[in-house]
Amino acid sequence: MTPTLIDTNILLDIVTDDPEWADWSIGQMDAAAIGGPIRINDVVYAELSVRFAAIEDLDAVLDEAGIGIASMSRAALFLAGKAFQRYRASGGSRSGVLPDFFIGAQAAVSGNRLLTRDRRRYASYFPTVELVTP
Repeated sequence: MTPTLIDTNILLDIVTDDPEWADWSIGQMDAAAIGGPIRINDVVYAELSVRFAAIEDLDAVLDEAGIGIASMSRAALFLAGKAFQRYRASGGSRSGVLPDFFIGAQAAVSGNRLLTRDRRRYASYFPTVELVTP
């Protein structure tokens, strides 16, 4: 059974009931849960928290969905920094993408598949990660 790391965009699709993506994201998350544990990391937790008034509300949603929280290892943090460095060196100009590198690095280091709608960046900088994307 392979664990799946869930990207923030998938969870936001669900909690906001996104008309275009909610059904797809729910279906993919359900399928991932059948194949193994589903998890988020600290960064996804922080990004998702902006949609909730209280920590208890967010924790209740995660508990109900069966989503665990996997803290990031130093190896993942280091890899995220190096991947972000490559992104900037290759002309990447967006500075607000560092969270994506934390998420991708954790999936790479931990051997998790990654459920996301952002295929391009993850595939480019974390080619060993199995991506579940539209």
